[in-house]
Amino acid sequence: MAIIAVAGRKGGIGKSTIAGNLAGEFAETGRSVVVLDADPQHSLAAWAGQGEGVLSRCVEKVAVGSGALRARARKAAKEADVVVIDTPPGMMDVAYEAALTADVLLLPCGASPMDLFAMKDVLSLGLKARAERRSKKPRIRFAPSRVMLSTNLGKGLVSSLEGMGKKVLPAIGQRVVVAEAVVSGLTVVEYAPGSAAREEFRALAKAVWKLL
Repeated sequence: MAIIAVAGRKGGIGKSTIAGNLAGEFAETGRSVVVLDADPQHSLAAWAGQGEGVLSRCVEKVAVGSGALRARARKAAKEADVVVIDTPPGMMDVAYEAALTADVLLLPCGASPMDLFAMKDVLSLGLKARAERRSKKPRIRFAPSRVMLSTNLGKGLVSSLEGMGKKVLPAIGQRVVVAEAVVSGLTVVEYAPGSAAREEFRALAKAVWKLL
């Protein structure tokens, strides 16, 4: 049983994309997966509704507040090998509730300075959750996301994130095929299994699984 939460203060940093494609990668290896869409915009549920792929079978909208997310995550962890929680941008109370339950907390971050500034708040939130739990959980990792790796900002992102004191997982590049997969209602491993994007998500999933 494993619970993975994906959180960030800003929108547009690839939280839902990472959550959905991690689910696809774990399902591809034969693990049962439940994805909890805790974002009131329900982007993941909309993605799942576009097709008949793995997300159509495992994404569930969940209520937030009054401990509802934690209760559902714990129940889901008894039903599946992996639970992935997608949290909303800006609603730090929801992200904190997820962090209080998760084994791993992933913090996606783009290469822009504004993305890096926002990381400080959500990192503090994760550390606060660890202190409250009196535990090494959640294990906190940065996940470079939607990065143009050939640019100076992209090349410097890893070192910038490492300077904040947490390890950095394999990066996810800015690739058109990722958006195409969403339009098709599929994860990248289903839509383009031989693509560079798929290799990136597979590397990320392997790194996350090692933490578990």
